[in-house]
Amino acid sequence: MPFAPDDVSAGSESELQTAVIGAAQTVDLPRRILESDYFANIAERAERDEASQRPATQLHRFVQDNPDQVWENAWIRLPWGRLNERARALWAQDLLADREDASQGQRKDQARFHFIAPDGSRWLRLPISYLLKLALAQLAGDYGRVQPQRAATAERLMAHFLNDNSSPETFSFHVSEPEGRARAGQISVGDAVATETGKRFLLTQWLLAYADHAFGLSESGQKALAYYSPHAPVRLHDLNDAVSDSFFRELFLSPCLSGWRHGEEKHRYMALCHKVLSRSQLNAIQVLREAGVIVNNLVVVPRTSNLSLANNGTHVSIGSRRITALLDAGSPHFRPEHEKVLGDLVIKIFEHFLPLFVGLYSAAPYRLDYSDFHPERVLGFLPHELHSSHLRMLWRNWKAKARLNLLPGTSLTPMGPRWIDRIIETVFRKRGDRVPDYRLIDYLVALASTDRSPALDGTPGNQQRLLGDLDDLGVFDRGMSLYLPFKQREHAKMGFSGFEARWFSLFPSLGKDLARAVDLQVLLTALAMKLISQGVTHDDIPDARFTESERRQFMFVAAAGLRTGYVRIKGDRPRNRFLARLLADTAKTRPSHLYRTYAKVYLDDYRDGLLRFIEREGADLIEAFDMHAVIDDLRARVAGGAEQELDREVRASLRVRDSLHADGRTYNRRAERLYREDFRRRHRDEAIHRVAEELRGDAAEPPFTLFQNDPTTLPERIGLLLDTLADDLNQNRSTS
Repeated sequence: MPFAPDDVSAGSESELQTAVIGAAQTVDLPRRILESDYFANIAERAERDEASQRPATQLHRFVQDNPDQVWENAWIRLPWGRLNERARALWAQDLLADREDASQGQRKDQARFHFIAPDGSRWLRLPISYLLKLALAQLAGDYGRVQPQRAATAERLMAHFLNDNSSPETFSFHVSEPEGRARAGQISVGDAVATETGKRFLLTQWLLAYADHAFGLSESGQKALAYYSPHAPVRLHDLNDAVSDSFFRELFLSPCLSGWRHGEEKHRYMALCHKVLSRSQLNAIQVLREAGVIVNNLVVVPRTSNLSLANNGTHVSIGSRRITALLDAGSPHFRPEHEKVLGDLVIKIFEHFLPLFVGLYSAAPYRLDYSDFHPERVLGFLPHELHSSHLRMLWRNWKAKARLNLLPGTSLTPMGPRWIDRIIETVFRKRGDRVPDYRLIDYLVALASTDRSPALDGTPGNQQRLLGDLDDLGVFDRGMSLYLPFKQREHAKMGFSGFEARWFSLFPSLGKDLARAVDLQVLLTALAMKLISQGVTHDDIPDARFTESERRQFMFVAAAGLRTGYVRIKGDRPRNRFLARLLADTAKTRPSHLYRTYAKVYLDDYRDGLLRFIEREGADLIEAFDMHAVIDDLRARVAGGAEQELDREVRASLRVRDSLHADGRTYNRRAERLYREDFRRRHRDEAIHRVAEELRGDAAEPPFTLFQNDPTTLPERIGLLLDTLADDLNQNRSTS
């Protein structure tokens, strides 16, 4: 069976938050802002009383009022003279308009990456995503002929350091294969993925430390950091409110120097994504009005620049070697159209189980003040992801959870003017809410189908047709890839056949949380295959927009920390027979008194029912994968998972018993600090101990060098890590 223990392979992608620590006069971002024509123009217009002074004041405050000296998403400045021959050769290649054809000349924007210092020396300006690759090239040059194997491994790994819209993105150095896992003594797919992901994160940390030493970053007042952090930084929101969307893109949009043959073309695609999502957020206001969520003309118009692409997560892809082999061979018994029909049905089945992941294995806890509860702001992209019926029900429940009511059946949402909202907040003691995974609310994770173009009905070209509809509606762009939480990896495009999970936010631990999440993802994919073999068809899960929204609502209910969702039990809409089968395992589902054609489904009860279904229908798979411990772990997480753990850490750091005792800015900035400092070190140390265990082998102790912090030992520490990675590459297929 596809995705069985001897068939499944896996890998992951990590999106990282970056920051530069340093004074305003030494870090690139504040200097660029104050030296920009944009700042000069708005300041001069304000001086002539042609425009408000507020934008210039906000920008000046952003630069001057930063006691922590943390500049998220800032670029790095480094002297050209510190680069060795290998690093300079890489730089020359990556500045080409076409990295594989030097005759096309250099990129047209190459001047933005250079400047001349007051002493006449040449310096480079780089995003941290590219600094990582450049440091690896510098390291390969330093190893040179003295340690050729380590230099060769460093060269092989460069292609794995890419960029997202504004953040570094790294992807697995190798695919986790069954044979490789067996030789490494890893008991599960999840353990293998967590180990590889940890090594990749550790290499990232040590490359930044090496770059600091090799390129003299500290000498020029800069310290570069990269770490897991799921939501856009608070100060980035401040800056976004003060500048135009074009200037924001100029400051932060990745130039795509690393990993792309045509970097400028990829950069334009990144700009398109930002423009489209910013426009889409504006168009969501009309959807909210049509849905009856906005009932008057009191709205806060969103900025023309949307920050959702600054959210960061982890993507986990799994593949089937059997299906891939059939498609490789061009088998007439299993063609791309068969892959499409099967893949769409697996996705539809799997989406019912997403609440078992959200908040339990990964999370993005976020504090919202009362003044944030404008529906056009707090609901994010939900208007483009849910049917209007589910959107209204979710909003009603969320207002009740946040206690926006004055009297039963009434609500008092913010008015708009900040001074009025602050008075209401104080007089009526409105504290807002804390949500378990705000990244899934703030990010466009699951585009809804239209009535004419379902995304998952199994027909070839269905998603392109949907993209055309969404483009016409102003929701998306037909030139972009469709956003789905569980996405098919098509053989014709990717070279393998499988599925990608895109809903994971922050894992408190890679070994404890990421590993078990991947194990459950693999088990549920195999279970979906088994259910299909037993007769579940597309007809059991209709492709109506309402039905799609009905099953996906529970993911958003979990993300917002709500108690209930609603399933239609009366009416003429097509019924989801598979969902009805799952609800038979719940104990508390009952007809709703408020919505008379719906059943009220409690999230905790739904999760318990899903667990019972898995244990019964997947008993043979649990045995085959030896995942009894994974099921026991899942049962414990239903009672309290990742979001409670992360929230507990934030509250302990703030010394408050309740999240609502801290205002939103204080809570969210403290969470960012924990991710940047404590969790960055924990993820690093967790990986060091894994590498130490591998290197120890039969020896009594692992190499002491691994645990040192001396910058002069970095080449040897990185070399030891590269040695383990070289072994991994020999045991598994490279993903380069």
